[in-house]
Amino acid sequence: MKKLLIPALALAVASAALPAAAQSYGHNNGPSRGHGYEQSYNGWNAISQRKHNLDRRIDQGVRTRQLSHREASRLKDELNSLVRLERSYMRDGLNRRERNELDRRYDNLSAKVRYERNDHNGRRY
Repeated sequence: MKKLLIPALALAVASAALPAAAQSYGHNNGPSRGHGYEQSYNGWNAISQRKHNLDRRIDQGVRTRQLSHREASRLKDELNSLVRLERSYMRDGLNRRERNELDRRYDNLSAKVRYERNDHNGRRY
């Protein structure tokens, strides 16, 4: 009986996690100011997708030499700081003010990544 219960439990856990993994980061103009979040945690999807996207953009900037290693390191430190802040907020539940604060900070970091990738690393050409 126990041998059947463990696989059944594992299957139940996996099937519950599968729909969350299938969520996409679309560009709809839904209620979250058009940032494309899928609703999950009281109207807030954990920042993992935005973090992944920013992380990818920073890495791509280094590969294409649009970002220096110093710029990339600074941007990744800021990104990791935001992730820690989100985790801290989520311990007690995320309220609207905290969601707006995180959203604003992620928007600002995204703009910094865009700016740093297009500043030609201080070169004048």
